[in-house]
Amino acid sequence: MEQREGVLRIPVLPVRDLVLFPGIIVPLFVGRPRSLKALEDAMLGDKTIFVVAQKELGADDPGPEDFYSVGTLCQVIQMVRVPDGTTKALVEGLSRGKTLEYFQGATHFEALVESLEPLGEESLDDEEAASLEPLRRSVLAHFERYATLHPKIPGEVIMSVLSIEDPHQLADIVASHLLVRVQDKQKLLETLDPLLRLEELFKLLLAEIEILELEHDIHDRVRQEMEKSNREYYLKEQLRVIQDELGQGDLPPEIGEYRKKIESSKMPKSVEERALKELDRLVKMPSMSAEATVVRTYLDWLVELPWQKSSRDRLDIQTAEQVLEEDHYGMEKIKERVLEFLAVRKHAGKDGRGQVLCFVGPPGVGKTSLGRSIARALGRKFVNISLGGMRDEAEIRGHRRTYVGALPGRIIQKIRQGGTRNPVMLLDEIDKIGSDFRGDPAAALLEVLDPEQNNSFTDHFLEIPFDLSKVLFLTTANVTHTIPRALLDRMEIIHLPGYVQEEKVHIAQKHLWPKVCGEHGLREEQILLSTPALERIIQEYTREAGVRNLERQLSKLARKITRNLVELGEKGTREPEKTVVNVMNLKKYLGPPMVRDMRIPSEDAVGTVVGLAWTESGGDTLVVETMVIKGKGNVLLTGNLGNIMQESAKTALGYIRGTCISEDLEWDKTDVHVHVPEGAIPKDGPSAGITLAVAMISSIKQVPVRHDIAMTGEITLRGNVLPVGGVREKILAAKRQDVGEVLIPEGNKSDVEQLPRWVRTGITVHYVRHLDDVLRHAFREPLA
Repeated sequence: MEQREGVLRIPVLPVRDLVLFPGIIVPLFVGRPRSLKALEDAMLGDKTIFVVAQKELGADDPGPEDFYSVGTLCQVIQMVRVPDGTTKALVEGLSRGKTLEYFQGATHFEALVESLEPLGEESLDDEEAASLEPLRRSVLAHFERYATLHPKIPGEVIMSVLSIEDPHQLADIVASHLLVRVQDKQKLLETLDPLLRLEELFKLLLAEIEILELEHDIHDRVRQEMEKSNREYYLKEQLRVIQDELGQGDLPPEIGEYRKKIESSKMPKSVEERALKELDRLVKMPSMSAEATVVRTYLDWLVELPWQKSSRDRLDIQTAEQVLEEDHYGMEKIKERVLEFLAVRKHAGKDGRGQVLCFVGPPGVGKTSLGRSIARALGRKFVNISLGGMRDEAEIRGHRRTYVGALPGRIIQKIRQGGTRNPVMLLDEIDKIGSDFRGDPAAALLEVLDPEQNNSFTDHFLEIPFDLSKVLFLTTANVTHTIPRALLDRMEIIHLPGYVQEEKVHIAQKHLWPKVCGEHGLREEQILLSTPALERIIQEYTREAGVRNLERQLSKLARKITRNLVELGEKGTREPEKTVVNVMNLKKYLGPPMVRDMRIPSEDAVGTVVGLAWTESGGDTLVVETMVIKGKGNVLLTGNLGNIMQESAKTALGYIRGTCISEDLEWDKTDVHVHVPEGAIPKDGPSAGITLAVAMISSIKQVPVRHDIAMTGEITLRGNVLPVGGVREKILAAKRQDVGEVLIPEGNKSDVEQLPRWVRTGITVHYVRHLDDVLRHAFREPLA
């Protein structure tokens, strides 16, 4: 190194993208040949080298014209060879220097460098230090703010800068840590006045802080405005990478399948979020754990429920009427009500309020098949739930998932089975629901059958609401008095009466017999079942309101015929072209009759009266017999009579004893014995009141009663006749027994007028208001 009057001739080390300040120790990675030779030359001397920044960063072999004139005199502290072929040099800045002249050497550049400040520290007097103190503090405060905003400046730098008191050293250290352009740093290096240098540094800090704060604001706004789907995508990707790192990257195929099913099930947004949450729980569980099995079952139910799938209603009244006529004979009022129900749904559309129809009637009259016909007429799916004997509320609302083997209730199960959210759901035998310590299923049905509540029915297993308002609920029952009042109030009752003989004949010929023949492999043309034989089967082999026993008897007949045909075929005998079943050979197939009608009197008799009764098997005749015997003024009742019928007999006797009819009788020495034959059959009800009264009067007066007249009606203590039920069935029972006249309470006149013409044909109906009207018709001659 050549030195004269503060001027040094030393090797030159040009650097890219770096401005070295005095007092700073910086590692330099040197790879260019000229730079390596300059370092080696410096190490051979006093280790002093001139580090200068080059103007063009892209120049690989720069010349003196590419260097800035001001650089930094540095001391090479260490020089180490790196395995990749480069050299790492640790240098410390000593002072600023300005090049006076460059020398082109064989291997590197040298320059005459004039030092612009004394080597080492330069001290300030107290006055200069005091004038620079405010600016120094401002620079420190703003640099602290700058360091907190910039992610690449470590916290230790802030602590080291805060401990510097000298303005020269502070300005150089802060400038060295600023991440700004080379030109800006070079300008700071070339500024010798400490005041101007601090001012320039302060301006740079203000500008950079403003830019960094703006970047932070932009980053926050972008992050907040980022779409949720993008955030989820990034999070899922990060989760996937984390799972890969943890060895959980290979998820079971069922997870992806569940995710696809959830996305394609079109479930509501809230339900989908719940399903995805459960799926995330399933991912984190051991696959063979019991809890994982419960979650799988829960997800299976969620994805298989028809959240949005509906059947399109076929609200064609003519088609519905045709379907009902094909499936059921008679029931004109019921069919009319069902068609009105469908018409309202068609006309009102979405504004129509849901209704629940309850079909009430004896067994076998077609309640369940009527619900199936309604579903076929509407074009909807049909599902059936039998409620008979149900005692557990969980059958309706389901079990909570905490129980082993928990499942949803029968309602949700049938919705899933139907595959649509608007099936026709028939709740069968709703009158036979029980209750015990496990709850009351009837109370659970209150929400299901209430149109105001069932749009958010919550099953205990699902724990999320499901809309049942689109479901068409139908119910069936044999009686209504066992249905809870609150539940009955939510349904519209439609009574289905039992079939009469004429209707049963038509049903058997059109529906039952073809069905039975098909089930037994017989062709209808092979067998001729005569109408009189069919009537005999109905009269003497069955006694029911419906047609189930009739179908059983027809099946028995078909079995007998089928066996005969098979035996003839096995013997090689030619089968007859047609098998005829008539009244004469009916006993051969079905055996002796099993049901016999009560024999009514063939002539007028004292104390014997024909009454009319209603049973679950339809209408029937009832013979009441009375006799006046010696006693103590009591009334004897036999024949398995119920409480209500016993009270009717006492009421009739009370009226008789309180009138002139019995004034010539010594009641304290007389008993009246009332008997109703067929004592094994329970009998009850108030409708035999006038029958009992007429029989007692006939015995007391010893006047015979007409045998060709039958009667029904409730009697009061004043002798008034009150209306009764089952008028249609009672009149048909009288026709079946060839009774020509019947006495009906005047209050039932409208019921008789609504009967079909064929029911009223061949029978005379007399309307009565008082027992006196009854007596005028019951006896052939007026009573004395």
